[in-house]
Amino acid sequence: MNPRQQCLECFHRTPPATFEAALWIAVEHDAQVDPRQILERVDQLQRQASAALPTLPAGELAQPLLRHMASLGFQQEDMAQPKPAAALLDKIVERRRGQPLGLAMIALELARRLEIPLEGVNFPGHFLVRVPGADHSLDPCGGRRLYPKDCRELLLRQFGPDMPLKAEHLRTATPQAMLQRLSRNLRHLHHINEDLIASLKDANRVLELGQANTSDYLARASLYQTLECPQAERYDLEHALLLSEDPVQRIRLAQRLVTLPSRGGIH
Repeated sequence: MNPRQQCLECFHRTPPATFEAALWIAVEHDAQVDPRQILERVDQLQRQASAALPTLPAGELAQPLLRHMASLGFQQEDMAQPKPAAALLDKIVERRRGQPLGLAMIALELARRLEIPLEGVNFPGHFLVRVPGADHSLDPCGGRRLYPKDCRELLLRQFGPDMPLKAEHLRTATPQAMLQRLSRNLRHLHHINEDLIASLKDANRVLELGQANTSDYLARASLYQTLECPQAERYDLEHALLLSEDPVQRIRLAQRLVTLPSRGGIH
């Protein structure tokens, strides 16, 4: 199987092997990546965490685990224009720097192995984790507790005052949601770093992992437009038009479709 097929095979297991699936995404972008070596490094991190964590009930060990990771140097990548390495799990394990989602996926894998209850939270702009049933979330970048007031402040800093905190922002992240979010992050990072073919791989993976949204089809359509693939661009614009509930956006999409060659050929 090729890396994409390996990724999807891990995703479709019961339960899904989310961390391993994310490693195969890294292989898809760099054939030199060996998932076994990365898993061996995670084995070592697991042993270190097991020895360092305090003697507490498993339900109280999530925050100590995140603080232990921070003590080992795992922290958020802080760059004006981040590189794809900030999202690729092999690079995050190696460099101990990355986006919140990548740090969270490592923490979730360690928690799973150590039987510490922990789940992802698909919070906009900054992925979080949480002990199931807790009244607060945890920042994967150091373990800080985030109550609803803190989450509202986080939204304010990232998106401004027009985005109120909603219940959907604190939903548990499924394996599908995490892998799609990782793929969207990589799609963006490869795009802003001018690697359009890599970005297209990520855009395709978003759709293969499950139901896509209007923005996913528009993002891939823009890539096809830049790569001068008008029929593929048309396909994605048509799907975006079907999914869009914004009247203004629908008008713009219809106008854009008129400018493209028809399916019957160029005219």
